[in-house]
Amino acid sequence: MELKAGDIVMLKSGGQPLTVAEVKGDDVLCLWMGSEGDLFRETLPLAVLEQLEELDEDEEDEEDDEDEE
Repeated sequence: MELKAGDIVMLKSGGQPLTVAEVKGDDVLCLWMGSEGDLFRETLPLAVLEQLEELDEDEEDEEDDEDEE
């Protein structure tokens, strides 16, 4: 799995989406917002993360249209 800054990942064990800030070898610096609006930062091993697929704007629009029907 090739990650770069800006990618969205999640722990394989679940949880909320995390934003990749930096990748150094097998270490990934992740950022996320807590429920109170606090910014958290943690370096995690690549082995515990999975990349989430990002929808492009056209796919998001199609899903919104389907929800309205």
